[in-house]
Amino acid sequence: MTVTRLRHIPGIGVDAVGNAADATADPALLRLENLDTDLRPPGVALTATRAAIDDDAANSYLPFEGHRPLRAAAAARVGRLAGRSYDPDTECVGVAGGLNGVLNALLATVEPGDEVVLVDPIYAGLVNRVRLAGGVPRFVPARAGAAGWSVDPERLAAAVGPATAAVLLMSPAMPTGLVLDESHWSALAAACDRHDAWLIYDAAMESIRFDGRPPSHPASHDGLAERTITVGSASKELRMIGWRVGWVVGPAAVLADIRLVGLTNVVCQVGLAQAAVAAALSDPGVDDDIAAATAEWHRRCTTVLRELAGYPVIAPHGGWSLLLDTAPLGLSAADLSHRLFHRAKVAATPMDGWGPSGSRYLRIVFANEPVDRLDGLAERFREAID
Repeated sequence: MTVTRLRHIPGIGVDAVGNAADATADPALLRLENLDTDLRPPGVALTATRAAIDDDAANSYLPFEGHRPLRAAAAARVGRLAGRSYDPDTECVGVAGGLNGVLNALLATVEPGDEVVLVDPIYAGLVNRVRLAGGVPRFVPARAGAAGWSVDPERLAAAVGPATAAVLLMSPAMPTGLVLDESHWSALAAACDRHDAWLIYDAAMESIRFDGRPPSHPASHDGLAERTITVGSASKELRMIGWRVGWVVGPAAVLADIRLVGLTNVVCQVGLAQAAVAAALSDPGVDDDIAAATAEWHRRCTTVLRELAGYPVIAPHGGWSLLLDTAPLGLSAADLSHRLFHRAKVAATPMDGWGPSGSRYLRIVFANEPVDRLDGLAERFREAID
């Protein structure tokens, strides 16, 4: 590496497996490697996108912080889920997708050498952004059990210390589907207050829960309301991956710094996409739309779990993916990924770099293949392993 900031930043694996899958151009290949989905975005978003092509104001850098209708819609949605109000002019800024928002928030809150608490395993893109910002990841292990993934609230809170600048959490988490709740927020509130730490909440999948319950938002806890920075995105819940629009919502003082980072980093979000995202977020049927998509993803997840019942898979509580523990099979995740690809026409990503325990897990994305294609997955696994 030519610069030290890249020395401890590995790739994420998804790009390599995805590029190899694209290169085959084989329709028989099961695409379980990448967080795409074949479920269409909301109709109102498609209509607004087409209209934006003829709107000169949509072909502009300005306003850099995002169009006001987008900020108003995003602030209203976060406020509704958090049970408090946010000013779209001072407490919300648009960003070019959720991960751009995460990096901007980290750059605005983390000094080089500061610790950032994360749960292991976790998306490599979040870990790498902590490192890119100069932070030091501090991992709290999640436990895989018969009921899915869990993390002890007190152990999570105990990881917050004098060197902690922020706690970076996602719920449901990628790639595990781990869901956090009020017990975690209660434990973290005192710890974050004691050590003056921020809670950066990646809310990209917060409504994609398989228990039918609404999101548990950390800012709804009185002790975290002034410490929570919420990063949202249209990519997952609204299925608007290619639009590249997200938002950051939080206290005005830190939002001013995040806005400044945004001006210095990606500058602005996609102009042609903002009205579409605002329309989708503001639509009265948005919750029903997300619920319908979640029901289909849950059906696909259930199909994968049924097909792979004889293998060490861990059921997720939400999200778009689940993990298979390759250690009991006597294989590394990279070995199993290679076998599945070349012997059974299945693309799935090994979790190397996705936290300290990642290398033992293979990620299976169930969001982009219909149930009739997922049927027979067990036979493909037998072809790859036997």
